[in-house]
Amino acid sequence: MSALSGKHIILGICGGIAAYKSVTLLRLLIKAGAEVQVVMTPAGKEFITPVTLSSLSQKPVVSEFFTANTGEWHSHVDLGLWADCMVIAPATASTIGKMAHGIADNMLVTTYLSAKSQVFVAPAMDLDMMAHPSTTANINLLRSYGNIIIEPESGELASGLVGKGRMEEPEKIAETLERYFSATVDMKGKKVLVTAGPTHEKIDPVRFIGNYSSGKMGYALAEECASRGAEVTLVSGPVSLSVHNPAVKLVRVESAREMLAACEEAFPSSDVAVMCAAVADYAPRTVADHKIKREHSDVPVIELVKNPDIAATLGKMKRSGQLLVGFALETDNEADNAREKLKRKNLDMIVLNSMRDKGAGFGTDTNKVTVFKADGSREEFGLKPKSEVATDIVDAIMSI
Repeated sequence: MSALSGKHIILGICGGIAAYKSVTLLRLLIKAGAEVQVVMTPAGKEFITPVTLSSLSQKPVVSEFFTANTGEWHSHVDLGLWADCMVIAPATASTIGKMAHGIADNMLVTTYLSAKSQVFVAPAMDLDMMAHPSTTANINLLRSYGNIIIEPESGELASGLVGKGRMEEPEKIAETLERYFSATVDMKGKKVLVTAGPTHEKIDPVRFIGNYSSGKMGYALAEECASRGAEVTLVSGPVSLSVHNPAVKLVRVESAREMLAACEEAFPSSDVAVMCAAVADYAPRTVADHKIKREHSDVPVIELVKNPDIAATLGKMKRSGQLLVGFALETDNEADNAREKLKRKNLDMIVLNSMRDKGAGFGTDTNKVTVFKADGSREEFGLKPKSEVATDIVDAIMSI
């Protein structure tokens, strides 16, 4: 039986040439046993008729806030509560911008803002629009809100140009939803500890030693585990990110020692621990209690001491049945260094990033990783958005 069977799905359709693909997507969802409610923008009706869509879905298509001739009100709140997920395909640049900034001037965007479940967004537009900084920024905003972006493909576009902007094929979108629902319960009942972000080691009240970690990978992992039914404790260093799933308990810390204390408290009751944080290796031996003034002192000499190795500490605490996953960000001898850390820290799996891979590492929305397991196996993954990398990593954890 399909994981989509019995699911309530809102299919949002915008005014783009790729709307014709939405008919196939609708048929696939219905065939899989889902109950689908189509919500269209007014422009969407210029590309595919509501009659076609309602015939397939066996439901009236919703496009306006109320039916003009009867005054019947269409409640976006009720739709948001009804849905198990919402997928917007195609999502145009205009609608993506409205979603990103809460411009609720049509039924589709208002329904999106009321949605309580996971939202999938499948962009479709010409390559120049897709590459425009405003579109990139809006998509990144949607991703930061917890939406899953189904990346468009490269190929021939309606304009005759060739480039990125083709909506992903309906079969692939249906597979994405299938994987999402089939995976939502494989961590049910498990407790997961995730660390994320950098640590800041104070020099004085206004300066610190740290690194460029944004925390995006760790937060994506926490959200992925929570979406699969886990109860997650996310121990985060100083970042500007927020969590969206109520199953994620956020514990904010600043220094490596604070992070260690939080992990030592949460780890004994955890089934899985994923050490994704970029913990500073060193901290000042002493911290000035006032700002060190350049005008009134010589160049200060800062003596450093080693910070605790959190993953190695938990590796010594690990009991039978617990899984401990580490991360390695390397610049040379990547595979050898990762395998050495895997063994030395008593890990069950380590995720390798290389700073030599464009689009991977600190501060990016994408990542490229290689997974090494304690049984000697190795699996490489291509460059992907960090939300998709999180799926690959959690899949690898669940296969141990």
